[in-house]
Amino acid sequence: MYSKPKPVNYKLTDWLPTSAKELELRGWESVDVILFSGDAYVDHPSFGAAVIGRMMEKQGLRVAIVPQPNWRDDLRDFRKLGRPALFFGVTSGSMDSMINHYTALLRKRSDDAYSPEGKAGNRPDYAATVYCRILKKLYPDVPVVLGGIEASLRRLTHYDYWSDSLKPSVLADSGADMLIYGMGEKPVTELITLLKKGVPFSSVKNLHQTAFVSEKIPKGNKEWRTITIVSHEESLKDKKEFAKSFKIIEEESNRRYSARIIQPTGNKNVIVNPPYPFLSQEEIDEPYDLPYTRLPHPRYMDKGDIPAYEMIRHSINIHRGCFGGCSFCTISAHQGKFVQSRSEESIMKELNAVIRMENFSGHITDLGGPSANMYRMQGIDQSICDTCRKPSCIYPVVCKNLDINHKPLLDLYRKARISDGLKKITIGSGIRYDLFLGKDGNPLNRMARDYFRDLVKHHVSGRMKVAPEHTDDEVLKIMRKPSFSQFIKLNEHFERINAEVGLNQQLIPYFISGHPGTTTESMAGLAVATKKLQFRLEQVQDFTPTPMTLSSVIYYSGIHPYTLKKVRTPLSREEKLLQRNFFFWYKKENKGMLISALKKIRRDDLITQLFGRKF
Repeated sequence: MYSKPKPVNYKLTDWLPTSAKELELRGWESVDVILFSGDAYVDHPSFGAAVIGRMMEKQGLRVAIVPQPNWRDDLRDFRKLGRPALFFGVTSGSMDSMINHYTALLRKRSDDAYSPEGKAGNRPDYAATVYCRILKKLYPDVPVVLGGIEASLRRLTHYDYWSDSLKPSVLADSGADMLIYGMGEKPVTELITLLKKGVPFSSVKNLHQTAFVSEKIPKGNKEWRTITIVSHEESLKDKKEFAKSFKIIEEESNRRYSARIIQPTGNKNVIVNPPYPFLSQEEIDEPYDLPYTRLPHPRYMDKGDIPAYEMIRHSINIHRGCFGGCSFCTISAHQGKFVQSRSEESIMKELNAVIRMENFSGHITDLGGPSANMYRMQGIDQSICDTCRKPSCIYPVVCKNLDINHKPLLDLYRKARISDGLKKITIGSGIRYDLFLGKDGNPLNRMARDYFRDLVKHHVSGRMKVAPEHTDDEVLKIMRKPSFSQFIKLNEHFERINAEVGLNQQLIPYFISGHPGTTTESMAGLAVATKKLQFRLEQVQDFTPTPMTLSSVIYYSGIHPYTLKKVRTPLSREEKLLQRNFFFWYKKENKGMLISALKKIRRDDLITQLFGRKF
């Protein structure tokens, strides 16, 4: 039975300090590390700056954080805490700042989910670069360590949609001394261990999951392979060479034992050390067991809610990594494809911490991760995984060496939902239905059937969101997504289960327009297919080319890196708008435009299927 939890009382010193006054309250005259973040400071394990700050704190460091510093004035925010003893840490926040600022049609957004009241304008474009340059100008002799998603996805030459150009590694642009990519807890921990032993910062060259710029190429760890890819300058000259180098980068990002990658840039080299091949269970659990308040800093008390926090404050992450390999997704480039799951004990401990929160209403809004249903899924024979270079374990078919048993996840759901203090657990993360439905659309086994039934019966809050992304098989092939026929069967199973258990719930599909390979014809086909299923689409988006994804490389180069064949891609604003309007074929204002477009390609049959014979 649900009972309201007792309030927890916090004091200002329970957060990492953000001002000189807070340093004084702690009796600190100086700090070891100062973190600068493009996000508001929320002391919660879903916010990277808070996690890294708490990890450093656990190592005995004095850590402060400056959230959303003002870069337009006399730079007092960059000076107010003085010079750290070890280094500055910089992140643009939980999103690439350009995606945060602009829509797919390059319109400036009017909101920012990671700022108080959702107000835009609290961080600059290319925030990671701007913050680093300021710090290097003010404190040229203090090392700057760059991390977070913007750093991860821009660690090598990448296509930047917002300037419509190839940009070099963010290390070259920003002047940062070191870049930590991916989930930064372990490399940060090992960096600090080395510095505390007296190793000079400039001598740290063989740390996993880090990158740096160097005139000379250091020797490197003797266990690492080394690959040199085409230079930044050659990438600028030859789109095919850029595409070919991306294939190498993606494959190495998804290997258990990756190579060190070297890219000549200007008269120097960008050197990217390989990620850690695996973490121990203790290392995976550790970041979630730190003394977070799980609340925004009190400095925002009268400044309104932070939308991103409101969305995740009662959610729990159960794993990291994703082996889906979707072409447009950045997860594998940041977290890798190998799923690393938290222990059930760690998850339940955090669940109980959420239940004790003063503002908890009894509803856990997610028990998931990059995917809802990859918990504890891994290779059956690890030695096969150790040599695999494929970016996806489930496309074009589910790997025979992948253990896709849903029992550990089902057991977790059942244990969690009987916890004292809970009313409901809903699963907000997206499910991969190709993990429990075969190509014929039927459950792969009894456990797969039980999982989906349990999910629909207990963990949907009226609407369940899934992402088929498109209906055209050729487009789905480029996206690395399963056939739409599987989604049709999923919908049938969903409706049948709802009828059997007496629920009236909706399945809400996500779709993308403007993706490489999409055409007027394929988008019209999407409209027809969803009309037949009686969907009036809501959850749709225009494709945004983000750095370090396969889809973005195709968008820029016009070439598929794995086949080196040309792929037609909608580039003009007009074509992108036309494709988007096919989602909303049922709106009167779109009818004339869509009919005209289909007449041009002589597809009167599609016009009839959408609008009837009297069009």
